[in-house]
Amino acid sequence: MSHPADTPENTRTGILAGISAYVIWGVVPVFFKQIAEVPATEIIAHRVVWAMLLMTALLGFGRGFDDALRLARQPLQLARIALASALVLTNWLTFVWGVNNGHIVETSLGYFILPLLNVALGVLVLKERMRKLQWLAVLCAAIGVAVEATRAGSLPWIALVLAGTFGIYGLLRKQLPLDAASGLFLETVCMLPLALAWLGWLSFNGQGHFGTSGSLSAGDLLLLATGPVTAIPLLLFAIAARRLPLSRMAFLQYLAPSIAFLIGVLVYREPLDPQRMLSLAAIWTGLAVYSIDL
Repeated sequence: MSHPADTPENTRTGILAGISAYVIWGVVPVFFKQIAEVPATEIIAHRVVWAMLLMTALLGFGRGFDDALRLARQPLQLARIALASALVLTNWLTFVWGVNNGHIVETSLGYFILPLLNVALGVLVLKERMRKLQWLAVLCAAIGVAVEATRAGSLPWIALVLAGTFGIYGLLRKQLPLDAASGLFLETVCMLPLALAWLGWLSFNGQGHFGTSGSLSAGDLLLLATGPVTAIPLLLFAIAARRLPLSRMAFLQYLAPSIAFLIGVLVYREPLDPQRMLSLAAIWTGLAVYSIDL
């Protein structure tokens, strides 16, 4: 399957899909805070199972199964899908653990670093070109990230894992000859055996949190909702990634961590100091410069 043509209509579609995905990801910490009593590994297993069921239903209405099966018969492409699955699984686990252990602001730092990594991947791997104002925007954002890393006083491992895993995942998804739904379906297929095995082990040992009351509780419904909460923004992201250069995707991505940062500080009262404000001011200046250039 070829990439969509580089037309104004496809560009608009990509930008709208990207904005929608990043707004959802920005507010999703509030959702996961509602199930903070459930361990991150169990939440991720439920995300995989329910997202898989949702994607199966969606593909049942189209021809996505044909594309997915065609790709699954190609060992090299299937290996890329498996690698993408491992990366996104690691990303989900790190994100949920960080949110539910009081590190929403550090998770937002990871997604502030991510656009810089995407710009680097776009230029170095995909040979994308950037204009002078775009390089100035990247420099401003890089200064902000450096200030934040210095302020933390130690290696921000949560942020680095989140940026690294999702940056490489985005690059792989851009290169795979699959539409958004078929790609996400195959990714969840790769994750499903591990997720089912983990949920089975938890149930066997009486440690699971799903269905323990004999009927669907509010917590059960929230775990069920992890499927659409997972699938919908990933579908939108894949639509955007196939239609936009990585360098443009990079700066759309600042929406999610900016929203998450504000939620962490204003809603959950995570600490904020002048040095962190300086770093965010530099990052947002970069975003403003890039927006002017566009």
